[in-house]
Amino acid sequence: MKHYYKVAEHVFSVDIPEESSLLDEMGQYAPFSVNESDHVVFSLRLVEKDDFPQTDDIITEMNQDDDGSQILAGLLNGKPYFEFQLWGRCAARMITDDLYQHADVLLVDEPLFGINNALMVMYALSTANLQTALFHSSVVSCAGYGYMFLGKSGTGKSTHSSLWLKHVGATELVNDDNPVVRRMSDGFYVFGSPWSGKTPCYRNVRYPLGGVVQLSQAPYNKIQRLSPLMAYAALVPSISGKRWDKQVAEGLHETEDMMAGEVDVWHLECLPDADAAQLCSKTIRKA
Repeated sequence: MKHYYKVAEHVFSVDIPEESSLLDEMGQYAPFSVNESDHVVFSLRLVEKDDFPQTDDIITEMNQDDDGSQILAGLLNGKPYFEFQLWGRCAARMITDDLYQHADVLLVDEPLFGINNALMVMYALSTANLQTALFHSSVVSCAGYGYMFLGKSGTGKSTHSSLWLKHVGATELVNDDNPVVRRMSDGFYVFGSPWSGKTPCYRNVRYPLGGVVQLSQAPYNKIQRLSPLMAYAALVPSISGKRWDKQVAEGLHETEDMMAGEVDVWHLECLPDADAAQLCSKTIRKA
């Protein structure tokens, strides 16, 4: 049975066997559920083991490890292949077409982890040429705008969002791990998504993107606006994508270049304290 979801105005479909109980675990997608659509950016189908190709001849292109979660990307029978692992155990395997519009997924273990990762990868790749980017970021809204906090794992993105929630009035959490940024006809917007890491925040909302802040830890609080060139460099590491694929890389470059020129990007060196949140909010907030 096909189910349709809309994230950042892009619709995708997930074909889940009727006898599967997986849908009961996918409550985070409910706020994004829509009726059947004539156009989808990608379709994903869950298949059984006998319907998935043998994985004896995988050509590995990338192996990423992030805090116990691993993604292997490569080629299987000449087609893009992905394997999602949790603490060294395979959770799911996925094979796609060359344009990332159709995917078959075999769930092996930890089905919700597997389907979440498969959908995030397909979403990021299928929308890369649509002025859309899936970020690794924490996002808050304040007075009608969205503000994104970037940084390496452990930098304090979630902590800084929490400080805004405590010390900056009218602030709400939008997403704590994987928001979507998309350029619309009137500028860049940040959207909530069904993927929010360890913090269950699955809000189907959108806000004009008021600013982006690259965080780094320091024994003091200091903020400065980045030049477009430095802004571009700050954005790239936080955007999900298969950058050795030319069509994906070119699409992301276009989005990153426009963001760097149109959105205020800042660097905040900070302590994890109220003063840091207040300095940041007073400096970057839109009137």
